Amino acid sequence: MQPEGAAAMEPAPGPQEKYHLITRNLQEVLGEDKLMGILKERELKIYWGTATTGKPHVAYFVPMSKIADFLKAGCEVTILFADLHAYLDNMKAPWELLELRTRYYENVIKAMLESIGVPLEKLKFVRGTDYQLSKEYTLDVYRLSSVVTQHDAKKAGAEVVKQVEHPLLSGLLYPGLQALDEEYLKVDAQFGGVDQRKIFTFAEKYLPSLGYAKRVHLMNPMVPGLTGSKMSSSEEDSKIDLLDRKEDVKKKLKKAFCEPGNVENNGVLSFIKHVLFPLKSEFVVLREEKWGGNKTYTAYEALEKDFAEQVVHPGDLKNSVEVALNKLLDPIREKFNNPELKKLTNAAYPNPSKAKPAEKGTKNSEPENVVPSRLDIRVGKVISVEKHPDADSLYVEKIDVGEPEPRTVVSGLVQFVPKEQLQDRLVVLLCNLKPQKMRGVESQGMVLCASSVGEPRQVEPLDPPAGCCAGERVYVEGYESGEPDDELKPKKKVFEKLQADFCISEDCVAQWQQRNFLTKLGRVSCKSLKGGSIG
Repeated sequence: MQPEGAAAMEPAPGPQEKYHLITRNLQEVLGEDKLMGILKERELKIYWGTATTGKPHVAYFVPMSKIADFLKAGCEVTILFADLHAYLDNMKAPWELLELRTRYYENVIKAMLESIGVPLEKLKFVRGTDYQLSKEYTLDVYRLSSVVTQHDAKKAGAEVVKQVEHPLLSGLLYPGLQALDEEYLKVDAQFGGVDQRKIFTFAEKYLPSLGYAKRVHLMNPMVPGLTGSKMSSSEEDSKIDLLDRKEDVKKKLKKAFCEPGNVENNGVLSFIKHVLFPLKSEFVVLREEKWGGNKTYTAYEALEKDFAEQVVHPGDLKNSVEVALNKLLDPIREKFNNPELKKLTNAAYPNPSKAKPAEKGTKNSEPENVVPSRLDIRVGKVISVEKHPDADSLYVEKIDVGEPEPRTVVSGLVQFVPKEQLQDRLVVLLCNLKPQKMRGVESQGMVLCASSVGEPRQVEPLDPPAGCCAGERVYVEGYESGEPDDELKPKKKVFEKLQADFCISEDCVAQWQQRNFLTKLGRVSCKSLKGGSIG
């Protein structure tokens, strides 16, 4: 019986058909004319690299399905396990775990490719450290560093390298190494997500200065995660792990953002578009006879149209994706069920609670528990703003935070922010303070704002990234997975202790102990009060 995706291995078509296969579902191509010129003469040589950091999740099926397209088009494909990059990116992979994580990536990526029917013998697998420590490559790093400005290096890595207020030199080297990989892997093109665009344009600018050719760059869109934004290895709720049990897949899909009729930032629909359709050329919506029975779609656009018109129910869509996804995950789970790979998984990604046992203390002293994840901070949309009936300096706002009813919030912003600037804007709201009456009106939250240091005092509400939805969680980098308290106890002063380390960075990003406030769409910021406090 032919494996799923085996049809992808048919003989390569003509140049125009190859071009279509290579570029379908991509967001952007840099160097289209060069790409077509190569296809008219010979097969394209292309590489995709992945830094061996967090555990790969189901969103990795998106580049895997494009790799299947590249092979269909007759391309010579190299997969780079960028182990050195993983270390350089703010040490996301500690040196002592680098080898283990690279082995994990090799095994799991190969298992993913096999699960969609891609024959491994048609691919070339390379580790970065196989050639990046050579004399020639090292000399080119030095040559590149003599022509690249610090500004350009920082700008190139802005969307990929972990951003901190005091960046390490390693993060500035990262884009240069990725540019040099194109030359040392002897490829015509590099493939990656659109978040790599600045590194790709960096490579196009600087490789010719070393006498090397400019390459073609192919970019996938950033596929929304299950919560409606980028799927992230560091956010448990936004991703489905490749080794998740079936019951975990069901649970996460059940919680996934899939609003009836809403096709924007819909991670469930995006997974169908970018993974399931390219692999199978069809998608079956499974439903009971009383709701019309199963329906097979042979074009994604028809499915999206039916979902937008609410012909397809989110529950049926999620159930159908669950069935299709488990078919992809079953062979991966089976492969990793052997003792050797189980041991490798545990060694490459040790449980932090086991690695660092909590220090014993007295019953009442739990300083290690005062962490940002205890704060229930959400994106809110201001529905209405009125002056407080009994206090000229206070506003009474109705703010939507994704709950059945908007919250009433009292804030002292009258002298700092005009009423019309608050109306309908997105704000950042602390939602688990104990409700308290302010001049007779109960306030059910606190609008977080940046404040200037010194006089005259200036105040600006924090701004979530554009495109955020009301109710979306705001978290501090590195504290994504903890559960917030139901209600912060005033006597514990949890918020006050954390607030002491809140600040606005020099590039106007909200931070706690130099870790960024984030939503799934990016960093929380203010307009201009760099170096200010937050309250």
